[in-house]
Amino acid sequence: MAGNKGRITGFVVAAILCGLTVSAHAAGEKLYASLGDTTRAPIGWVEFCSENPVECRGGATQPRDIVITQTAWKDLVRVNRWVNETIKPLTDMDHWGVIEKWSLPDDGYGDCEDYVLLKRKMLIEAGWPREALLITVVRDKKGDGHAVLTVKTNKGEYVLDNQNENVLAWTETGYRFVKRQSQSDPNQWVSLGDNRPATATASAR
Repeated sequence: MAGNKGRITGFVVAAILCGLTVSAHAAGEKLYASLGDTTRAPIGWVEFCSENPVECRGGATQPRDIVITQTAWKDLVRVNRWVNETIKPLTDMDHWGVIEKWSLPDDGYGDCEDYVLLKRKMLIEAGWPREALLITVVRDKKGDGHAVLTVKTNKGEYVLDNQNENVLAWTETGYRFVKRQSQSDPNQWVSLGDNRPATATASAR
């Protein structure tokens, strides 16, 4: 897929959303993570922004939550599943020869944060507000660092995850939430109450 560099993020998002059929039901209470103090960005974010300034531009804005309609829910499920099925898992060490590197998976390969970056990009290009699409660092069920995309909605916070084709309420993931982007500024990060260090987002899956 290396010869298709640039094609994945260049797809017409509307065609992807209309071309897949998924049955999904959004359920859950209004559940939101408890925010803490401003904290450091995860390893790899600053370097990614330096190489991809368009993906990180922003500045202070008003927080916005998505009104989760049936159509919006189906869009989330479709984007999550399409990216999970299209991108092949590959660790940063195998891919780039370094422990941690954030990048859009233009060549068809990536690890957890690369899946997140593509999902976020696709949804923003489809008209979703970036203030509702928050890159999030968690500890997975094994205690390893992992990245997911939190979607802020009027029905609570939902997670798009390369380890799960289903979009789940954050409380249903089994993860411990460490930090995420601020809704008001994508280049600021806030803690989520877990003080254990999240030095890297770790494995491809």
